[in-house]
Amino acid sequence: MGTPSGEEREVKFLGGASIDGAPVAYIVVLAAVVTALSFIPFSIVMATGGSFPMAQGVYQLVGWVLGPIAGAVASGIGALLGVFIAPQTAGVAPVTVYGAALAAFAAGTMVHGSVRSKWWIIPGVIGVGSILFFFGRALLVNGVSLKAVILGGGGQWFGVLLFVLPTRTIFSRWIASKNIGTVAAGLFLGTWASHAIAHVAQSSITYYMYNWPEEVWMLLAGIVPVEYVARCLIGAVIGTGVIAGLRAIGLVKPTYAIY
Repeated sequence: MGTPSGEEREVKFLGGASIDGAPVAYIVVLAAVVTALSFIPFSIVMATGGSFPMAQGVYQLVGWVLGPIAGAVASGIGALLGVFIAPQTAGVAPVTVYGAALAAFAAGTMVHGSVRSKWWIIPGVIGVGSILFFFGRALLVNGVSLKAVILGGGGQWFGVLLFVLPTRTIFSRWIASKNIGTVAAGLFLGTWASHAIAHVAQSSITYYMYNWPEEVWMLLAGIVPVEYVARCLIGAVIGTGVIAGLRAIGLVKPTYAIY
């Protein structure tokens, strides 16, 4: 048999409701995934005694699959539903929904092409501004030592640095790679970078509310990196399977998807 020749066919979404190039059906499904994972805790919030939900590991994945706007909508809706039906793990509505939507939006802006290549500046400014407020309040208002702030917030400022530097485009290229191992690496590091933006934005709010002492900052120095690794593993394991599956079954790709 001869090798097929001719122009390669491209499947495009031509009808039905969509948000920013992502079919509403996709948004509904991924919002449901976020809601379901909101039931499963994986760590304790030091300041409030609550729990982090496993959903935090996939907020970013939703942004890479759907794009920044549709991803933010899906993650935000999923987190909001999670707050109502799983309040023991999902967290407080305004802060949780803000963080979920921002994490997905930040991930969706990690593009390596020319389309929307400057959108990363929005979450980048939010992340840097939140760090300045968060760490500045600790140092200047509450008298926390510089050592405690650097160690206790290390996972956050490291992730924000990964996001604002060109490393974010490296991670997005890896996520788009045909090599599944490279995809997993991109998902792991990309989750760290994009979630850090949302995490520090949420932390600046909760720190303003609770003003935890220096002793808690020092405890966070050992806990936060472990939490970040856990989130990134969740994102890499689930995300690799989801992306491999989407590629295999050939579903219509949202306009601003990165994978």
